[in-house]
Amino acid sequence: QLQLVESGGGLVQPGGSLRLSCAASGVTLDYYGIGWFRQAPGKEREGVSFISNSGGRTNYADSVKGRFTISRDSAKHTAHLQMDSLKPDDTAVYSCNMVCGATVYWGQGTQVTVSS
Repeated sequence: QLQLVESGGGLVQPGGSLRLSCAASGVTLDYYGIGWFRQAPGKEREGVSFISNSGGRTNYADSVKGRFTISRDSAKHTAHLQMDSLKPDDTAVYSCNMVCGATVYWGQGTQVTVSS
């Protein structure tokens, strides 16, 4: 069964950094584009970043441009979201997703809290 698992979340002070990872079981991530989304309490889920299956195309939400970097590691079959210069507004549950055929798969999410 296909499953996505995120890791790397935690508590960090404003201005700090975190690196999130997305791994899959039941499928090789390499063949699919990967998206990162986040949902803060009381807010709708929003798209943060996307990387194509080749890694040659990426895009970012305006709110994270210049601070977040999405990448993928084909050797380890993982995708990553490097988050720098974190702000309290970045506090949310971050999830990765992928589209396989007609199905969208989501991980369980990892909590990121930016607070002093």
